[in-house]
Amino acid sequence: MKIGAVASFFAPVVPPDRLINLARGMDENGLDSIWFGEHVLLFDEMEFGYPGSPDGKLPVPEGCGVPDQSTIIGYLAGHTKSLRFGTSISLIPQRNPIYTAKEFATLDWLTGGRVDLGVGVGWCKEEVLSCGYDWSDRGARCDEALALMAKLWRDPITDHQGSHFQVQGARMDPKPVNGSIPLIVGGFSDAALKRAATLGQGWLGFGQDPRAAEAILKRLDIHLSAAGRSRDDFDIVMMPAIDDVGAARAFRDLGVDRLIPLVMLDSDASMAARLDHLTELNTSI
Repeated sequence: MKIGAVASFFAPVVPPDRLINLARGMDENGLDSIWFGEHVLLFDEMEFGYPGSPDGKLPVPEGCGVPDQSTIIGYLAGHTKSLRFGTSISLIPQRNPIYTAKEFATLDWLTGGRVDLGVGVGWCKEEVLSCGYDWSDRGARCDEALALMAKLWRDPITDHQGSHFQVQGARMDPKPVNGSIPLIVGGFSDAALKRAATLGQGWLGFGQDPRAAEAILKRLDIHLSAAGRSRDDFDIVMMPAIDDVGAARAFRDLGVDRLIPLVMLDSDASMAARLDHLTELNTSI
């Protein structure tokens, strides 16, 4: 099992140098990957609360926002050599899939194939609507967007006639270094697990302990089997609720391929302590 991290990066409160120091430290210590979340807009009042906190509020400091994922990756790529970069997650239903395919193919090409695209449908209705898209069909739109992006990355000429997107005789270059970019699908619903099994190269889980993760992975196995696949060619990525050595070993024994604990960047000292912890995990499992 490989060890990486999800970076809790907010601007302008976190200085860019702290993020660079984390990425460089991870790279130098042989850690696997660093992942970044996405919210282009934040709202004080929301119809559906954030599922990762008891009060439904995003834990973002006052006066701060979430910087753009692809810009962060491009910024850090020149400061690292082998560290991979992931998105946890990219909110595909509120994105133009053609621009997204181009953006991440360019990043993948520039970084020598060091990009994983974590994807999902999101939970913030206000954000989806503000970006100009419908809320009710976001799942179907996500599925079609992922299929279109895969074509743009793979095919010399792309033709696509779908319910949401139509492309005829289009070329997109540069292509990803390895012919495609791994799509790591997030979410716990059966629709999300089916999406991972049919369209993804992996599944991304959030905030679970080993027991809860085991139950979800059993459900995922059913969807993979229905799609004629197994976990042999599929990446299990987990941002855990518990990340001590014992929990890490339990996740490993469940077949988790990559463990990406949360790293808060509220101070240089706390960042350095978490980097030490990640390095210890990497040498202890």
